[in-house]
Amino acid sequence: MLVKGKDKIPSRSLNSLYMNPFTTEYQTEDEDEALVRKALEGNSKALNELLLKHQPFVYNIAWKMVRHPQDAEDLTQEALLKITISLKSFAFKSSFRTWAYRIVVNHFLNIKKKTSETIIENFEQMAEGLRNTPDVEMTLSEQKENQDLIEEMKLSCMSGMLLCLTREQRVIYIIGDMFQADHTIGSEIMGISKTNYRNKLGKARNDLYSFMRNQCGLVNKANPCRCYKKVTAAVQGGAINAKELLFNKEGLSTFKEAIKENAAYIEAMHDQKQMELFDSMTYKTNFEKKTFIQNILDDIKVKQYMNLN
Repeated sequence: MLVKGKDKIPSRSLNSLYMNPFTTEYQTEDEDEALVRKALEGNSKALNELLLKHQPFVYNIAWKMVRHPQDAEDLTQEALLKITISLKSFAFKSSFRTWAYRIVVNHFLNIKKKTSETIIENFEQMAEGLRNTPDVEMTLSEQKENQDLIEEMKLSCMSGMLLCLTREQRVIYIIGDMFQADHTIGSEIMGISKTNYRNKLGKARNDLYSFMRNQCGLVNKANPCRCYKKVTAAVQGGAINAKELLFNKEGLSTFKEAIKENAAYIEAMHDQKQMELFDSMTYKTNFEKKTFIQNILDDIKVKQYMNLN
């Protein structure tokens, strides 16, 4: 659930709270280690702070992995619970972020597919779906009146594009391009060589770019597909719920606003428009006080195992 009544956060304000753990600029590893040590001593406040610190990043990876917010919440709770019950095995020989996000990634790669993941499974299926969605024209005034739905259509379509990637490609692309992970850190989290990481990230980029170049009118104006033309059919067919938008909701930020810009990332992109589109995908920054983290801390087995006070 989003916190209602919140305006979108200013650009980069999330970094003032929690630094992006996927970049070399991350400077709170000592803080992570101190919180882990306190949590292992049974300090529930320290454990809560540790999980709260990484919750936005875990959730937003999950959300882009599985598309539906409720599925993302379930995945996030499962991943954070795995981190919690595995803390006793953390040997302080590597950084906490590498250790923790490797647990997150492995969990996301190996769980049974969520229903929301099976809506679209490959680019051919998505292209066919777009072709079979009737175009309904809108006047300029109608486009202005329905701009929230048009933005929802765009974000929904881009979310579908991510689902067309394999799970491994998806998580590498999310971490590597959307979170702008340093290649060394990204390869360590994925448990593969830096060269292999770069190759896999490049393949994911190429697959997305190829599809968008041939299908998306926002990337290539020669393509006839336009978000506003698909809105009416999407609403009528139930693909978009006009009363309960999934992506274009009050209180959400964007990746561009939440994640610090990285020059190396920008240079690596094939196309400026593609970069701008994925930067505009929504990013959840506000969480209710009683969330899945509280569920973990209140769990009797967790309390007993961690000797929480």
